[in-house]
Amino acid sequence: MTQRSDDTHDRTAKDTMRFDRRTVLAGSAATLASAAFGGGVIAQPVVSFDAEGRPVRVPGGLGTPRTRRDGPLKVRGAARFAAEHSFPGMVYGALAYSTIPKGSIRTLDTTAAEAVSGVLLVMTHANAPAMEPPEPFYSSPTGMAGSSIPVMQSADVHWNGQPIALVLADTQENAEHAAGLISAEYDAAPAVTSFDTAAANTELGFHAGRDLRVILGDAEAALAEAAVSVDVEFNTPQHNHNQIEPHAVTVAWQDGMLRMHDCTQGVDLSAITIAKVFGISPANVHLTAEHVGGGFGGKTLWQYHILAAAASQLAERPVRMTLSREGVYRVCGGRAPTRQRVALGADRDGRLRSLIHTGTTMKIANNAMTESFMEASEHMYRADAMHLEVRSGILDMLGNTFMRAPGSATGTFALETALDELAERLEIDPVDLRIRNEPETNPTTGIAFSQRALVDAYRDGARRFGWQTRSGRRLGRSEGEWLVGTGMAAAYYPYKRFPGGAARITLHGEGKALVEVAAADMGMGTSTATAMVAADLLGLPYEGIEVRHGDNTLPGALIAAASQQTAAIGASLRAARIVLVAELAALVPINSPLHGLPANALTMADGALVALDDPNRRTDLADVLARSERGVVSAEAEAPPPTEWTTDWSMHSTGAVFCEVRVNAITGELRVSRITAVYDCGRILNEKLAASQFRGGIIMSLGMAMMENTYLDERNGRIMNPSLAAYYMPAHLDVPEIDVAWTGVPDPQAPTGARGVGEIGMNGPAAAVANAIYDATGKRIRDLPITLDKLL
Repeated sequence: MTQRSDDTHDRTAKDTMRFDRRTVLAGSAATLASAAFGGGVIAQPVVSFDAEGRPVRVPGGLGTPRTRRDGPLKVRGAARFAAEHSFPGMVYGALAYSTIPKGSIRTLDTTAAEAVSGVLLVMTHANAPAMEPPEPFYSSPTGMAGSSIPVMQSADVHWNGQPIALVLADTQENAEHAAGLISAEYDAAPAVTSFDTAAANTELGFHAGRDLRVILGDAEAALAEAAVSVDVEFNTPQHNHNQIEPHAVTVAWQDGMLRMHDCTQGVDLSAITIAKVFGISPANVHLTAEHVGGGFGGKTLWQYHILAAAASQLAERPVRMTLSREGVYRVCGGRAPTRQRVALGADRDGRLRSLIHTGTTMKIANNAMTESFMEASEHMYRADAMHLEVRSGILDMLGNTFMRAPGSATGTFALETALDELAERLEIDPVDLRIRNEPETNPTTGIAFSQRALVDAYRDGARRFGWQTRSGRRLGRSEGEWLVGTGMAAAYYPYKRFPGGAARITLHGEGKALVEVAAADMGMGTSTATAMVAADLLGLPYEGIEVRHGDNTLPGALIAAASQQTAAIGASLRAARIVLVAELAALVPINSPLHGLPANALTMADGALVALDDPNRRTDLADVLARSERGVVSAEAEAPPPTEWTTDWSMHSTGAVFCEVRVNAITGELRVSRITAVYDCGRILNEKLAASQFRGGIIMSLGMAMMENTYLDERNGRIMNPSLAAYYMPAHLDVPEIDVAWTGVPDPQAPTGARGVGEIGMNGPAAAVANAIYDATGKRIRDLPITLDKLL
């Protein structure tokens, strides 16, 4: 991938920024900081405008392209991950896995394993301690497990790959060797391992507290009456997680405490979930995860965590459990397969009269995770009638879970490919068709958008890419034996902020502060973004902000998921700042011009406490802190309920993706040669971090489009390609130059003006690739991945 210098990227990003005086607020820091949460005003530093009406960036403020704080630690090898912690007397664990999808263990021979030198314990259902079933995500407010299947409590087998034994030994090699010597005989039971079989008996999908069905008008009748229509089916396969850090945990029971060094995306929820399994108070679990080597939704609580803790309790020794790549495929779930129908009906002028997006996905009986692929269709386009519905079938397989942009990645592929087909039949340019159907309010609820500049993203993206307007004509060309085509698609991902956020701010002298949040950083720069937001809110230098995170003893029940953690941290910090200002107000010296002013008349800026109505009335923080005990003031608060998106506004990130592909006319080889994407994600807090997140999502989507596929043997429910040798993902030579930019318009309802950027890059590129392939070859590919056999 061709990288641009920071200066070059800074210029190109600014080229596409759009600012509106109604949303970028000018004036004093006092006025800006006085806003109540959710009141439509963004807490931000002093902003002034130049002669052309563009806001002048405050040096060191939000938007500055800062390098990640954890970068030097990782480059030096000083950042410790879950499997790099140790306890005195630690031993190593390895798992043996079932080889049937359903039934029970008749016999389990562990004799040879127990005889291996260095083996301390072989744990099976016969000697495992009693444990409660774990609570999966969405089954309770604090559930964090992949399923509610009891962990090694009986001889029952629920999927092919379920752990049936755990070996503890003095070295990892001895543990794995011994685990390989364990043999089992089974009494198999009838199992459903075929998509087609499960699809014959489905139920209405349920996800995140709601039924996955939206019906507005009679969509089938509107489709039949439409002047032009398409009605097509799409298939997306099962995907598995392949984070750069394989799953691992290091555990010890010490003085009645369960201590865990983990790689979880939610330190507090994981601690609560495992505490319930062992029947102990969450206060007796100390879980840390300061550095996580990739998560993407898969770093939650799985059976290996619980088994490692159980074996540690049984053996009375600390345990390190590190899964092999194959082990990750056997124990930790991924994205479920889907079969989708998208039917679109329109007038001759392109106005959508009918939008139908229905289909089936798979899940297991023991979790509440349904791939909600209809989400983008709910919010992206206006249509007179809609029928959106997800049905789920039950497979006897490893529990499915979140994977970057769950639901919207698979759903956007189907919706945006179908729109391209409709544009061709209408003889309307694909960009123009989307603009013609851009809604003024949320098309299914009628609720006003908090901020939306998608049309700007379309136009800026087309300009940057050099999009050639087309009206039903393919514009593909030949270059020797290569067929070259271009395509585009829209991107979508919802804004969310989960309840439970909290933060603690401790203000020291010399313009320094410690910020503490129980947040996770799985490589996206959480500590960097948190320090930037805190510096902005506290009016302190960025370099003076220390951030502690990744520890469940810190405030908050935050989770790095759904692109919402930064918003949750921002809301928590704003709440803590209110308390902090109140603490400072009580310490103002009697000779200060601020003496006697209530807390709601004060704010913080430039290392001082200042009056809201007159920033010239100020007292240095050092003078205020000098009156406190030990020269320190601390404040902690919980974020208010996330009503900005749950009840008040329709909040979503959007974008436009343009793609050029080359297909070899002889071999069918597919190459993506360039991509341009412009996103509307509200305010961009850190250009470096955002660009990296956008590009990372795009690259992952290229894998979805062209390579990724988990092959499930329907005869026995076993994953056939559980390794990087057979599960293909993009390598460096598969990735083209990726040009990313953004509109940069702050969202006035988001805590920092920003919506999440971590997952939207996953949505759109797969459809853009498929659409470009059609432009190049005339072939419509509706089944992922798009491999060369489908192009010959």
